Amino acid sequence: MAILREEIVGTKIINEIQSSNIRRSEFDTESKELVVEFNNGLRYLYEGVSHQIYTQFRMSESQGKFFNSKIAKTFKYKRLWEYIYVLWNH
Repeated sequence: MAILREEIVGTKIINEIQSSNIRRSEFDTESKELVVEFNNGLRYLYEGVSHQIYTQFRMSESQGKFFNSKIAKTFKYKRLWEYIYVLWNH
């Protein structure tokens, strides 16, 4: 479990993650929205995630375990459908 690559674009922190469950995360420091992309391609948006929680997630020994215990069931979320739409229309 490790951060493979990190990129900062404007207010967003984008991380590629080596994990058995999580592929990528994108955190917006202004809106406090966290987008998590799982290895199965599904993406979810989590609302109201503090910068402190996101930093703890990034720095944790296991991002998957941290995500499951501190983010997944704690913050309001919704599934993002844009990838499925793109796949169906190509």
